[in-house]
Order: sequence, then structure tokens, then C-alpha cells
Amino acid sequence: MCAMNRLEPVEPVTLQQRVHGAARPLTWHLDKLHRVLRVRRGIKNDGMKEDNLLSLSYGRIIPKDINTSEGLLPENFEGYQIVEPGNIVMRLTDLQNDKRSLRQGLVKERGIITSAYDALDVPKGQCPEFWFYSLLALDLAKHYYSLGGGVRQSVKFTDFPNDWIYRPDLTTQRQIADFLDRETARIDLLIEKKHRMVELLVDRRKTLTGHYLSRGTRTEVALTNSGYDWLGGIPSHWRVFPLRELVWYQEGPGIMADDFYDDGVPLLRIKGLSGPTATLTGCNYLDPMKVKKRWNHFRVELGDLLISASATRGGIASEVSEETVGAIPYTGIIRIKPRKRGYTKALIPHFLLSSLFDTQIDLLSAGSTIQHFGPSHLGRMKAPLPPLDEQIEIAEKLSSLLYDNTKLSEQTNASIVRLREYRSALITAAVTGQIDPTTHVGTGSTDRQLDALQAEGAI
Repeated sequence: MCAMNRLEPVEPVTLQQRVHGAARPLTWHLDKLHRVLRVRRGIKNDGMKEDNLLSLSYGRIIPKDINTSEGLLPENFEGYQIVEPGNIVMRLTDLQNDKRSLRQGLVKERGIITSAYDALDVPKGQCPEFWFYSLLALDLAKHYYSLGGGVRQSVKFTDFPNDWIYRPDLTTQRQIADFLDRETARIDLLIEKKHRMVELLVDRRKTLTGHYLSRGTRTEVALTNSGYDWLGGIPSHWRVFPLRELVWYQEGPGIMADDFYDDGVPLLRIKGLSGPTATLTGCNYLDPMKVKKRWNHFRVELGDLLISASATRGGIASEVSEETVGAIPYTGIIRIKPRKRGYTKALIPHFLLSSLFDTQIDLLSAGSTIQHFGPSHLGRMKAPLPPLDEQIEIAEKLSSLLYDNTKLSEQTNASIVRLREYRSALITAAVTGQIDPTTHVGTGSTDRQLDALQAEGAI
């Protein structure tokens, strides 16, 4: 009689395997997610026992002034929940609209936070820092958005499937958490330096542009007082004019959502100015008869430069493309053209990128919290006017400068993206046991990777 073969038990598929494609390390244990992380309940701030207001910001739990006037805050905070060091706070709201925010933070001090968030307890015998990084790895893999699919904008941690997970012992958890604290701090510092370099490139470009627009490219030129402290001396054969005499400008009309039409004349939106050439990205449409009657003189024409006045300092001028000719610019988009005996078209974008422009915006907006500019600002600005041949020289010089600066900024921003990708990959590999933190540092892999990324975009 043949002996029947016994079937070996099938190991369940874990959350880490399904999301990260990472098999269980042999020494790590199987467990259930809800046995490791539990939602805190009933810890309300009744009677205002706590007034240390906390906020989740960019993946960190930070203190916030409870008396601040910024943001939407309740009249009292008794409905907020009390959280303790070692808790993990998760924001699982607005899943369909916000796919960029980091949705968890590790609590490092006792305080209160909105009850709209889930606060998780990590039981004794588990390392909160390790589980924070584990949840962060799920977030970076965009796992939470699959839970809020369809019409669901928000979920709760209790809505998570009762997944199997694998986990290391406490000693290994702490080793991984300490390793990630060190390595992510190194990466974050390098990202911060890269961001600062991009800011310095912008400042350098604005300063040099302002210099050439107020002094020209020719050396040993006699200067005369411009009559304006913010401008200083200019070449003695130049003159200062109101900007409105050097360029023509017009802001788009005040169009309401009720004016939108199923088809007809395209309405150029601000998002269409994201590149050097304007596009009809995200455009709406207007009734051709209404356009002919009320807005025909606003139509975009070849030769226009288009800038956004609703951004903090405007988007730099976009050229008009064939597809945008005849479109109506939305409110907040300003059309600009050179005037005869004024600025050449090539010089106008450089003026808008210069310290001369920014300085005047600051002076004209003094005491105002409004961060955009408009025709009223442009109408009160002044600008030095070089002769035509010098305008051409200056524009060529500044175009070369802008090209070099843009190329370097793009390289630096690309390296920031790669640093973030490397950071995410390192976190995921560590919390799923794909690398051993006790030996990984000795390989020099991180050092080589960071050295290569640090060199990218270096001045």
C-alpha cells in the first residue's frame, strides 16, 4: 500500500512580499499587522489636560503654537487626542487629491493632535522607530492609495486588511532603526545642500541680470546718478523711463466659472505657462459670441510674452505657440509686448528675472501680505533703457548666463530626485531585511553612492 504524501503547509503571503516583492528573511517571524500596531482609543484631551499642540508636517511630528492665527484651528482643543512618545500618527485622509504628502510621523514628545488622524500604539517588545520606517516604506510605495480606491477619499487604520507581516527580533529592529537614522540624516543633509545650491543659483542669476541691466556689458563707461536709491548709477548715456513706456501689457479679463462653455474659444490657464512655450494644458472654453462681444481684444497674438502674476513672483515669460494663438488668457496671465523705442522682446524676460524687478515689487508691496503682482505694479515700475545695440549685447550675454544657470539647476534638481529615490530604496531594503545594517556600512556602498550624487551639479 502506497504511503500518502503529506502536503507541506503553505506560508502566507505577507504585506511586505505583496507591496515590496521582498521575501521573508529566514530568521524573521510571521505575525499579524494588528497584533503589532494598534489604534489608540479614548485618549481625548478632556478638560484641556494638555496644551502642547503637535502637527504632522513632511513626515515629522512638530510642535505648533496653540495660539497661532495660521491655519484652521478649533475654538478649543478638548476634542483633540493625547499622544505619547513612541506613538505613530497616520493621516489617511484626502487620499484621492493629495498623493505627495508623507502620511505618518513618529511622536517624540507628549502632546495633542487632531483626532482626524490615527494614533498607533507600538507594544512593548517592539521598536517604534523600526515600525515608523516600515510604515514609511509602505507610504513611499503608494500602498495607502490602493486602500482608498474608488470614491473613498479617506480610510482608517482599522480598515487595513488583517495582513500577515514578517518582523525581526527587537535587537535587529533597533539595529535597523539606528542604521536608518544615521543614513537618512546623511542623505537629508545632502538634499538640503543641493536645495540651497539651487537657491544660490537663482540669487546669482538675478544679481548678475540686474547688474547687466543697470550697467551694461561695456567696461570703463562713465556713470551718472539714476535718481533712484534701488538702482544707483547707470551709464551716463542711458535714461530711466516708466516701464509702461518700454513695454505694453494687459492682464486677462475677469472670467467666472459660469462663463465656461462646452466648446468654442480656448481659455488659456496658468498651468499652461509651465514651460518656455505656452500650451492649452487644462484649458476651458468660452462661447465664441460672448468672446466676440466682450473679450475679443484680449486674444493671444504671435509675438506676445505671457507671464503668470498669481505665483509669488510670476512665471517667467512663455512664448506663444500656434495652438494658443487666439486663446483668451485667464485672469492672472499678463500679455507683454515691446513698444517702439522701448525694450526689445529679447530683453523683456531678463528684466522680469532680475533683481531690479524683485526690488521694485518689494518696494511697491511694502506692508502687504499679497504675494502676487499685476498691472498696477508694472505701471509704477521704472527701468533703465540702453541704446538698441547695447540691448542686443546685454540680451545675448544674459541668454548665455540663463542657459548655463538653467542647465546647472536642472542637473542639481535631477540629483535631488535620485537622492530621494536612493533614500526610499535604502529604507525599503532595510525594513524588509534585504540588507544587513551591521555589515552594509562596511561595504562602502552608501559612501560611493552619495559621493557620486554629491558631485552632480557641483559648481
